[in-house]
Amino acid sequence: MSAQHLESHPQWSTRLAFILASAGSAVGLGNIWKFPYIMGDNGGGAFVLIYLGCLLIVATPILISEVMLGRRSRSNPISGMAKLSREAGVSPAWQLIGWMGVLTGFLILSYYSVVMGWALAYIEKAADGAFVGADADTVEGIFTSLVSNPGTLLFWHTVAMLLTITVVARGVRGGLELATRIMMPLLIAILVLLFGYNIGTSGFAPAMEFMFAPDFSRVTGETFLVALGHAFFTLSLGMGAIMVYGSYMPANASIVKAGIWIIVLDTAIALLAGMVIFPIVFSNGMSPEQGAGLIFQTLPLALGAMEWGYWLAIVLFILVSIAAWTSAISLVEPAVSYLYERFGVRRLYSAIGAGIATWTLGVFSALSFNLIDDVTLFGKNFFGIMEFLTANILLPAGGMLIALFAAWRMRRADSSEELGLSGGAYRLWWALAAVVAPAGVALVFLNGLGLFG
Repeated sequence: MSAQHLESHPQWSTRLAFILASAGSAVGLGNIWKFPYIMGDNGGGAFVLIYLGCLLIVATPILISEVMLGRRSRSNPISGMAKLSREAGVSPAWQLIGWMGVLTGFLILSYYSVVMGWALAYIEKAADGAFVGADADTVEGIFTSLVSNPGTLLFWHTVAMLLTITVVARGVRGGLELATRIMMPLLIAILVLLFGYNIGTSGFAPAMEFMFAPDFSRVTGETFLVALGHAFFTLSLGMGAIMVYGSYMPANASIVKAGIWIIVLDTAIALLAGMVIFPIVFSNGMSPEQGAGLIFQTLPLALGAMEWGYWLAIVLFILVSIAAWTSAISLVEPAVSYLYERFGVRRLYSAIGAGIATWTLGVFSALSFNLIDDVTLFGKNFFGIMEFLTANILLPAGGMLIALFAAWRMRRADSSEELGLSGGAYRLWWALAAVVAPAGVALVFLNGLGLFG
């Protein structure tokens, strides 16, 4: 790699900046509602043990591999995989990994920004006092009114994309790094604040039991598949984000240590989110088994009946919006980086171009809840098709190919040098990345296609 390229390719200022940015990419809406729910619904503490095992043997080796590929190439995922293929002396077809990552991030952001728009809209509704004293029908009507109004939905989808592109257009240090240095500590501070409030509520004890009491009687084969799937998806693997973030990583930073910190932060925030959300649910005698509806229907109803509920609702939806925002900026960065490095398009224009393209595709996801809700394929609307395609096909395929390339196609001397591992530690990573992790992702892939159902 030339010294000139190293100088022209931006870098995070410190390892901490990389960890915060990568954790921000990993921490999204799924951490706020999905992980706490599936944890409580699959044996509580028993699920946590299984989940941690899946993190260690499947997600961690792929995370480390993706960061390694990014830093080794010092380039965007597409150009980077072409460069690494040449270096390893293998088929240029492996560049497909980069193309898949950029495409997957683009597709995910197109519908993810619609959901981020919901969260932003709910900040305004909470500030207007829409949830104070509201009954179930009123809260349901608020959400239905939001998604059924194409103008309103497109407005908030646009706001979400503008916020995302504004950060990315400012560059790595002035945009991505600055934003995550502010937003990640703020997100954690809000979670701690809400957790402190919940300690004194009547629902705190039953919520802790729901989440953490180990119930091995509820552990089945499906529990392992759920844990495996969430361990893979929670870290933003296979969508190009971690690879491009890894390309900005300082050369003297330990990839393995940074990867462990990312996993610790992501898991801790997911657990803390559960300890924030479920005490509110249990304090009001509601069911925690609501999925995504937990955020936009159950919680507003619960908060509307609570003391300080007005302020708690505002803070909660600021939290949800920040979590979505930190993920959104990582989803568009691979495409922006490619346009900037491959074609020399200034970052500002690259960000605007990628943003407009993503926004345009997202229009169809927004309209799939109203004007084109009758247009379906295999029983899914456009939003559902995009979600299924990315979550069940592109992401697992990308993650599997990353692990296979890193273990089977890179020269071992190169991967050992980049990882800073040797002896037994290197052999352990290689065995996990070469065999165990691809097999685990294959199970996730097959389960996502419904072949185990």
